[in-house]
Formats: sequence, C-alpha cells, structure tokens
Amino acid sequence: MSEVQITVETAKNLGLTADEFDQIKEIMGRTPNFTELSIFSVMWSEHCSYKNSIHWLKTLPREGSRLLVGAGEENAGLVDIGDGLGCAFKIESHNHPSAIEPYQGAATGVGGIHRDIFTMGARPIAALNSLRFGNPDLKHTKRLIKGVVSGIGDYGNCFGVPTVGGEAYFDECYNQNILVNAMSVGIVKAGETVSATSEGPGNPVFIVGSATGKDGIHGATFASADLTEDSAEDLPAVQVGDPFQEKLLLEATLEAIQTGAIVGMQDMGAAGITCSTSEMSAKGGTGMRIDLDKVPTRQKNMQPFEILLSESQERMLIVAHKGQEHLLLEVFDKWDLECEQIGEVTDTGRLEFYKDGELIADVEAEPLVLGGGAPVYQREYKKPAYLKKVNAFKIGKIKQPEDLVAAAKTIFTSPNILSKRWIYEQYDSMVRTNSIHTNEASDAALVRVKGSEKVLAVTTDCNSSYVYADPYKGAMIAVSEAARNIVCSGGEPVAITNCLNFGNPYNPEVYWQFVHAIKGMGEACRKFNTPVTGGNVSFYNQTVLENTAEPVFPTPTIGMLGVLDNISQRTSIRFKNEGDAIYMLGTPQNDIGSSEYVKRVHKVRYSPAPSFDLDEEFHIQHNMKLIIKKGFVESAHDVSEGGLFVSLVESAMAADLGFVVETDYNFRKDAYLFGESQSRIVITVKPENEDDLVNYLNSHNVSFTKLGEVKGQNAIIDDKDFGPITEWCKLYDNKLGEIIEN
Repeated sequence: MSEVQITVETAKNLGLTADEFDQIKEIMGRTPNFTELSIFSVMWSEHCSYKNSIHWLKTLPREGSRLLVGAGEENAGLVDIGDGLGCAFKIESHNHPSAIEPYQGAATGVGGIHRDIFTMGARPIAALNSLRFGNPDLKHTKRLIKGVVSGIGDYGNCFGVPTVGGEAYFDECYNQNILVNAMSVGIVKAGETVSATSEGPGNPVFIVGSATGKDGIHGATFASADLTEDSAEDLPAVQVGDPFQEKLLLEATLEAIQTGAIVGMQDMGAAGITCSTSEMSAKGGTGMRIDLDKVPTRQKNMQPFEILLSESQERMLIVAHKGQEHLLLEVFDKWDLECEQIGEVTDTGRLEFYKDGELIADVEAEPLVLGGGAPVYQREYKKPAYLKKVNAFKIGKIKQPEDLVAAAKTIFTSPNILSKRWIYEQYDSMVRTNSIHTNEASDAALVRVKGSEKVLAVTTDCNSSYVYADPYKGAMIAVSEAARNIVCSGGEPVAITNCLNFGNPYNPEVYWQFVHAIKGMGEACRKFNTPVTGGNVSFYNQTVLENTAEPVFPTPTIGMLGVLDNISQRTSIRFKNEGDAIYMLGTPQNDIGSSEYVKRVHKVRYSPAPSFDLDEEFHIQHNMKLIIKKGFVESAHDVSEGGLFVSLVESAMAADLGFVVETDYNFRKDAYLFGESQSRIVITVKPENEDDLVNYLNSHNVSFTKLGEVKGQNAIIDDKDFGPITEWCKLYDNKLGEIIEN
C-alpha cells in the first residue's frame, strides 16, 4: 500500500471529500501515504468526528448538580447518585452492522457499550436496548428480528449483565435500515474511576484483551455511509464478538485498576488502535510511538492499515506507570488475556507508527480529533415537503367507528402495542440479582444498587412517529415520556444519554429534522434539569434502492437515568385492590394525531404529533412525585401508545382485575380512549385516601378526572362490556411471537 499513488480519488474512495483531502495535505505539509490517509478517513468519518452534528450537539445542556463527567469528556457520562457512588451510563447505535449481519452486529453493539462503561472503572449492572424493525410480516424482517434478539441475548447472557428494559417499534420505514441501540449502566465507587488519557512521556502503552483480526476494518466509515443494495459486500466491516472473552476482560480490567498501575485506558471501539491512540494522546497533550509488529494478530501478514483500522472486539489500550508494568502483566496473565506492550508515550504530540522497523505513518494527534482539527460543518436545511400532508390532517374528516370494541382490538394487536415477551424472555433479566422482579412491572426498569438503599430507574424512549410529524415537539415528548416513566416508578430523573438516528445529513430535509429535534430535546432537558451526558449520532440511516433514498423516521432515542433513594418509593403499574378508585392526571384532548388508532384503524399515514405542553408536563410530573411520597398512590401508569384504553388494560392485566370507567361526553369517545395526547397518568388510590388526594390536586392546580374504579374481571366503559381481561391478555401476550415465528 505504500506504493499506491495517493490522489483525490483515493481520498473519495475512503469516504473523504476533495476539500478534506486538501485540508489534510495542508495539515501535514505534504501528501499523506495510504496508511496516513486511512487514519484520517476513519477519524474524520461522521461516526468518529461528528463533523455534521457537533455544532448542534453543543447547544444541548451539559451541566447539572449531580454531573461528575459530562458529554465528550470520557467514554461515558458519570453522575453522582450519593453514598460515595457514581453511575456511568451511555447508549450507542450499531445500526448498519445489524442490518447486514444481525446477530454479530447486535452482539458487538452490546459488547462495545459495556466496554465504554467498565473502561471508566464502573461495573456494568444493567443493559437496555431500543430496537426498530420494518413490517414484521415480511420474511426479511423476521430474519433480522431473530438475529438481533439472539445476538443481544446471547452476548448479554454470557457476559453476565441483565437486560432489564427497552423498547421495540415496527414501521415500514425500517424495512431495510433497522435501528439497534444498546445502553449500559454501571456503578463505580468514588476515587476508582479511570480517564481515557495518555500522560507521562516514557510511560508504556499496552494493548490488552483479544488479538487483532481483519473484522471491522473501516467499520467507522461503513457506519458513515448509506446502505445500498451492495452493502452486504462490506461484511468484513462487521465485527465479531466473544462475550466470554469480554467477561474475562471486564474482571481483569477492574482488578488492574485496583493495582494503581494504570494512567489511562480506552476501549478500542470505532477505528480501533487509531482512535484510542489519537484520542488518548490529544487529551493528554502527548504523543505515542507504536510498534505494530508487537500487536498480537489473528491473521498473518496483516497490512499496517488493517492493524490500525481493525475494530476487532474485546480490546483495550492502556497507558501504565513506568516501573509498574509487572503489576499489569500479572493481572492479565492471571486471566489468560493478551497484554503486550506495543509502544510508549512521547512528548511530541505525534503518532508514530512503525512496522518492520520502518516509520509507516507519522501524524499529529490533535488534528485527528473532535475539537482539534477535524472538520465541523453546518449543513443546509429546509422544512420537509411531507409536512404539508401532516398539516392538512383534519380530525373532523375521521369518522368515529361504530364498533369501539373492534377498533380497540385492532389497536391492541398492533406490533407496537403487543407484549414484547417473545423478545425479552430471550434475555436474562435477573443475573447478579440486582433487578427488581419483573412480575411487578413499573413504567421504568428498576435496579438495586448493592451496598446501598438506592435503586436506579432506567428507561429508553422515543416514538419516532411523533418526531416524524414534528421533530421539535416529538423530541420534547421523547425526553418527557422518559422522565414520566421514571416519575411513575417513584424515581427522580437525573440525566440522559441519547442516540440520534437520522438519515443522510446532506439531505436538507433530513438535516432540518435533526436540527429541530436537537432544539426540542434541549428545551425539554433544561426543563427537567436532566443534562445530556453523551451518546451517539447515527446518520445515513436510509436505504438507497434504484437511486432513490428513503430515510428512516427521525429517531432520537432517549436513555434516561433516575434514582429512588429507597425501594419503598417504588410504584408499579398493577392495579392493587378491587374497589380502588381510578383517576387520570392531566387534561384529555380531542386529539388522535400520530396515534396507533389513526394509523391502524383509519390507515392514515400523515397526521400531527399529539397535543403536548411542556409546562403542563413538568407540573404534572412534579406533583406526581409528591403524591407518591405522601403515600396516596397505589399504582401509576402513563398514557402513551394506544391511549387511555391501553393504559387501563395493561394495569388490569398485570393484576388480573377488571375496571369500570366512564368517558367524558365533551370529547370524541375515540379520542378520549385511543388518542395519545401527552401529560396524562392513570393512578389508583384507596377509597380512604381519595379526599386527601383530591384536596391536594385541587390546591396545587393539577388537572384530574375520576374515571371509575377497579372492579370485577371485565373492562367496562360507559356501561359497554369490552370483554374479560383474560381475553385481552391472550391477545397481548402471544401475538407478536406468532407473527415472528410464522
């Protein structure tokens, strides 16, 4: 490769533009060789540099009273949860690899996000995911679902971290380009964190974990381009994972931290050795001299650029204190893992890579990284044309169904409503015994913090149909629903991580979606005081078929962390006692926009996002936290997909109890039952606490409605019998598995 003539075409083939090629030549003062150009190509890819998104990402709130490590500072965000403990958490995408090779793509997504957590010194205690698939009736989609779920389950189960929550949505826009977002949550004691930095010229640099192979080469570039009919030919760009090796690496890493021999450490994720050496050096204001001959490899005669760009999994880069190398070697030898010194820290600010005694690449570290010399762009954006169809929607043109029971069943059997039991039963949710038992489900997943009274509440949320209809409002709703889920579980929202899944940023309409989603997200995060601790931008989520690009719905997934000071604060969705009164907090609306009802029953693709007011949402949630603490609430469940009807039935199914409720004649009955207007929560209260609850709500100006009571075994609405709860259970529990398996 050293003999390859480097031209602008070479740069374009590596994913760089002509202008970027000129910029690289100016930085280097010469034309780079192929290896050097390959280094720039991965470090300046969208996946590594965020060149098309960083301007807007910097507008998100990044400060909070609990924040210990903010966005971009380390491998993951870190927040103070009290008792001398920190919680590290992050969500990232593995979309393109999963679309091409679903099992390994999803598995290595799980492995990579866990490494981000334990690289900081935190032990992962919980995993979540957010998945998007196409039409589940399609054979192609069934194959992708099975592969992704197996990959997530097998890796997580073998690694020994419970998968405690997540979400899965289905829409035809994801038929080819699925989304696989993985989240990890870990706990670390104060003073035991490790930074991803390189300091101290002369300090040795080690590569630890697995040997380096040819899998994942140019994976970062692969993630920064459109999926096409030919993308399957890029299969080597998909990494291959080994959860057992990762488990050894986890234990060895945490033990090595205790020796005090580690200066800094970073996971080898996107761009492998290239990324870890450049980012650690730039952060520490140092350089590195690396001998690629010393890197353990799985294949013979690997080219220098292959070693540098490989994204083989289960590897870390460690800078150790000189003179303490033996402490590191002893730990990794004990765990039977590779631990090879491949270089040392220098004071030059340069990355010097040698092979066979020859200097094959010599580049400055700083220009490679975000905030150094990597390009930053603000793309053109314009309002999408399809929004004219959204705004043309008139609820008056939608005829109310004569048979509400039939409509309810149509909604209830939507893949987006049905139980995801077929998926989550393939995940071990109880390993390490931190998880709160799932038979008493809450709106958020709850995880004990051992050695403490505290409980973590974690969730992933985003309704991409809402964001498609209104990116600004839809992103605000995503943050608000995540917070609502945590509040309904008894927790206090603390911070978020995000995974921003969009189409091609060079498409002005896609970029408009991105910009407005960022604005909405930022406004909601500021309202709830939930700073953004980091995450991932995933552009190019679209499929190009016959020269036509079809972007996925904009999907800014929110991973939110909340804290319960004590398990006694826990609140679940299950109705508790026959005779309990059922109330709805919040204001109902004559609104069916972007609901499962309007999409499934009336086959309407374009309609506005649901009604939403951020101030009302905050007011409802603030008071919801207080009435839980006062002991008024027996159960709580937010109103989301499927509307009030689905919320009531889900709480009833969890208890094997029925309900008798009345709707408000001032509203369309279909909107009242099936509309998805926001800022509503269904709660139950014991009869003896009703007066106290009502007095509190009235005195604090909280909108509420008494719906009815928990009663019998059937769903009764306005004296109409919607049938036994057991029948709704049968529809809910088994249908999705039947669709996927048949």
